[in-house]
Amino acid sequence: MKKLTLSLLTTALMSTTHAASADDHGTTIETRWADIEVETVASGLVRPWGISFMPDGRMLVTELPGRIRIVESDGTLGEPLAGLPEVKVRNQGGLLDVVLAPDFETSQRIYISYSEPESPGSTITSTAVAHARIVGNELQDFTRVFSGEPKVEGGRHYGGRMTFSDDGQYLFLGLGDRGHQMMQAQELDSHTGTIIRIHANGSIPSDNPFVNDADAQSEIWSYGHRNVQGIDIQPSTGTMWSVEHGPQGGDEINHPMAGHNYGWPLITYGEEYGGGELAVSQGTHKDGLEQPIWHWTPSIAVSGMTFYQGDVFPQWQGNILAGALRGQQIARMEIEDGRVMHYEPIAMDYRIRQVAVGPQGYVYALTDERENAKILRLSPKAE
Repeated sequence: MKKLTLSLLTTALMSTTHAASADDHGTTIETRWADIEVETVASGLVRPWGISFMPDGRMLVTELPGRIRIVESDGTLGEPLAGLPEVKVRNQGGLLDVVLAPDFETSQRIYISYSEPESPGSTITSTAVAHARIVGNELQDFTRVFSGEPKVEGGRHYGGRMTFSDDGQYLFLGLGDRGHQMMQAQELDSHTGTIIRIHANGSIPSDNPFVNDADAQSEIWSYGHRNVQGIDIQPSTGTMWSVEHGPQGGDEINHPMAGHNYGWPLITYGEEYGGGELAVSQGTHKDGLEQPIWHWTPSIAVSGMTFYQGDVFPQWQGNILAGALRGQQIARMEIEDGRVMHYEPIAMDYRIRQVAVGPQGYVYALTDERENAKILRLSPKAE
């Protein structure tokens, strides 16, 4: 059993040593507040992407190739739910996130995001959102409530993370720049590189920032994002935070506010792949463009995030927990007055696609593997 002691690091010290493999139940990682035991709850998944806990403790898990499964609390994988629409599985595209409707206990309704083809079999796609009811092992009453515009060729940077506001009135969705459409993130007539805000039925809130602008997409909440990979509501404020991929460097944490421009690709802390400044970059700062609350340079390939709420790790209350693909870690960040006051990378032995908190307060993580991917559970090591 291998232990790793982690302490406060700066953005210049991002590379971390791998912890022992979680295949070995009882693996321990030593952190600032507690020794953590990492266990494998379930395995046999294929590129899992999204996870949501149902009230009875079972998990809904999406797989990028176009499946959604119910996973029992003991790790048993259910058969894929029937009733999904055509999902275009290509590169980073496929079945993405899943969240419960605010009224799930009565409606059994869930929301999914996915890469939607323009027509059957087409490689021209955009990110779409739909809801459906779970009836047995089937999705019924499938209803699309959003489809991004424009639809473009290519299979990268779909975004896809979703969260509901605390009052359940609004659904937020983060979108990417689709890889080769970066300047569209500065153009309000496109959903590319934005965070959108809609009602649960897909209608547009009357107080959205650009709802009265005839030249803008009315769903837009904020813009200038490269590829939003995590999104959640801060418990203490009820406001929305996000994490997003930079290019080579410049992964970001943002606190997206209505109508604000987060700069991509005009400002960034990253560079072209292979080195060199982006052709359209104007540096790291520009008047009228928002600075990130935190950035990782070099990148950790930040992924899904959540705010911790629970009794299992009381010292983590209100902390951001964000996964990392390239960085193979769960990044824990203590937040105070809108700033990151302490950062601790919890080293894992896997690319982490999503982090979630279960109903009892344990932390769960999805590993990003093309076969035999896992659901890991983090808990304090027993004394």
